Amino acid sequence: MLEVLQVEVGLLDNFSTLLAVPSGAAAIVDPGFEADRLLRIAAERGWRIEAILVTHSHDDHVAAIDEVAAATGAVIRCHPLEVARVRARVGVGVSEVRAVADGEAVTIGDARVEAIYTPGHAPGCVCWFAPTVPAVITGDVLYVGSCGSVSDPAAFVDTLQRRLATLPEMTRVFPGHNYGKTPTSTLAWELVANPAFAAATVAEFCAYKGLRPPGA
Repeated sequence: MLEVLQVEVGLLDNFSTLLAVPSGAAAIVDPGFEADRLLRIAAERGWRIEAILVTHSHDDHVAAIDEVAAATGAVIRCHPLEVARVRARVGVGVSEVRAVADGEAVTIGDARVEAIYTPGHAPGCVCWFAPTVPAVITGDVLYVGSCGSVSDPAAFVDTLQRRLATLPEMTRVFPGHNYGKTPTSTLAWELVANPAFAAATVAEFCAYKGLRPPGA
């Protein structure tokens, strides 16, 4: 069984998420701030951070990645578009930074976490889906009751309607920020209550976000 532990870090309501199996193998998603605290939490539970999973490389999601990488030597996995930026932040010779393919499974002990390409907030966004929980760690793509800022409206609608909405409805949603009424929710709740999912077309999504539709 994969344990999911959400930790609020920093002053921007960020969440980092720890994933661990009973053997102690663990991963951390988006070490944004407070590296010492995140490492202490893992150590107190006997968890060995073997992988660092990145949803995207905006500063508030990776500000502590260099410290966590230096302390653990964990392999870093991210979207191909994010590899150069993450490598520059981590530095040479600290940790291996490897691109992850859409649908690729990263192993944490005997558990698997799947990468889902989810562009729209940023071109190189990845949501991390743990099918055995089930849970999805969504970064800035999906918050509880809302969604993140938009770089590409059409891509964002495709991400929501075709990539996330098709996951099992009982999937637990772990966002990258504590911006909702609760720290987590379920996909079933989001599909009913989140206006981002109610916007089925690009025009409707742009109206929800207060954006000018493409070509308008």
